[in-house]
Amino acid sequence: MSGAPNPNDQVEVSDIMRALEPEVVDAVWAAVEAILPERVDDHPLGCHRSRVPDRLCFQAILVRLVTGCSWVDVEALLDGQVSDTTLRARRDEWVSARVFDRLAEEAISAYDKVIGLDLSEVAVDGSLHKAPTGGEGTGPNPTDRGKTGWKWSIATDTFGIPIGWVSDGANRNDCVMLPATLEAVAARGLLDDIETLHLDRGYDNGVVRAHVAGLGITDLVCAKRRSPKRRRAPAKRLPLGLRWPVERTNSWISNFGQMRRNTDRRIAHRLAQIALVVTLLITVKLIDWRDRWAF
Repeated sequence: MSGAPNPNDQVEVSDIMRALEPEVVDAVWAAVEAILPERVDDHPLGCHRSRVPDRLCFQAILVRLVTGCSWVDVEALLDGQVSDTTLRARRDEWVSARVFDRLAEEAISAYDKVIGLDLSEVAVDGSLHKAPTGGEGTGPNPTDRGKTGWKWSIATDTFGIPIGWVSDGANRNDCVMLPATLEAVAARGLLDDIETLHLDRGYDNGVVRAHVAGLGITDLVCAKRRSPKRRRAPAKRLPLGLRWPVERTNSWISNFGQMRRNTDRRIAHRLAQIALVVTLLITVKLIDWRDRWAF
């Protein structure tokens, strides 16, 4: 069948680099610029060096997020126009002002208005990654020989659009992170609109079921754990639920260098990175939606 391309179709790995395309950067920067905290110059003599432009710092943050390189490498890539110390300070200033959180809120709201969130089938899943420098919210990764790692837990709508997320150490069980993930969804006023919640077998326990029921979600599709006897017996076909959208979204996020090998040491910095990644992914989808007939 011919027709308009679906903006929710799978994104290729190479398309993640679209985060650095001028059109995407310009669109996200326009939103960032509107919510940056007002700067007050209280220097008594006004003779200090000129402040590095916010736009340049934003570009540097994007380069580091996409490539996963260090702040020092970003400084070199930008020909020394801004120091790594300035970039860290500007990032911390924006994190304190909740710039990235507000940016993600605006992106999700824009998607809901233009395309529309579909909360009929919501899925939650976690994703484990490396954190070689350790720090807050990290722990031994059980899938990486106990090396230091981190994990995010994310909820997505039917088409994989993120609607809530949290982060923790790699040793934190998925089902332990579920309440905080759903709380993040509730904070956006979206929890009551969930019709069906899909979880994998890692969430298959009475505590999770009781918590989900207590939130008013009556339709839970959760894969069953296999007992020792069932593991030895021939595998039966079991209903897997609609979990592939969240797994695909985790794959999209993992394509960003700083996400799969995170070198930040504070939880707030990692959450800011997730928020920025979500904003970039949604911006790309909105641009594709705008251009859906241009073929």
